[in-house]
Amino acid sequence: MRTPDTDQPHPARVYDYLLGGACNFAADRAFAERLIAAMPGAPTAAKINRAFLRRAVRAALDLGVTQFLDLGSGIPTVGNTHEAAPGAKVVYVDHDPIAVAHSRDVLAEVPDARIVAADVRDGEAVLAGARELLDFDRPVAVLAVAILHFLDDAAAALAPYRSVMAPGSVLAMTHATRDAENTGVDEARRLYSGSGMPSYARTKAEVSALFEGMSLLPPGVVWTNQWRPETADETDPTSSVAYGAVGHLA
Repeated sequence: MRTPDTDQPHPARVYDYLLGGACNFAADRAFAERLIAAMPGAPTAAKINRAFLRRAVRAALDLGVTQFLDLGSGIPTVGNTHEAAPGAKVVYVDHDPIAVAHSRDVLAEVPDARIVAADVRDGEAVLAGARELLDFDRPVAVLAVAILHFLDDAAAALAPYRSVMAPGSVLAMTHATRDAENTGVDEARRLYSGSGMPSYARTKAEVSALFEGMSLLPPGVVWTNQWRPETADETDPTSSVAYGAVGHLA
């Protein structure tokens, strides 16, 4: 595993800071504060995104899916997939050494969960590690939450996972967008790109296309905080600055 570069910010650690976590370094915190100055709603958007993950996991469980592949899982924090789906088999995937190390610590006594240290764009390596726990002849929920907007070709990155999904499988994702005005997304993208972390905001049509061949669970592709909210939410829907959706493979 490569040595972590703590002098440069990393999306997983920046996200951890936005969520109020402690697994981050000075470079991550400095970048996150610049991000918040440009996009004051960034911490709220991060929390909305994390809440979507838990709701999407429950939706998969309701469909009888008990295996999860969590791509770009990041730093372990409250509301991990294995916590939302106790007893299910969960494989986390991340290539940041710090995220991997903390994941191993958290999962040390969780028999049905593990971390694969790999880049999500290397589907062959990810799937080789995932197959040690997951049975891809049975339905699997692939979670791509807040990861695809860091990839220049999201469809190509998803292709290896889509190709092994058995009938009954689920694909859940959130994806940043610039469809709404005055959210600070463009400035946030410039900050990420200027710090060596290119990001790609996609339109609703582009996000919808990533589910080609799947049936979208109601309410379809919507602002993340509008996807099956647990309570009445009067927050501006665009404050999530991302779309959320869950697809089901018949």
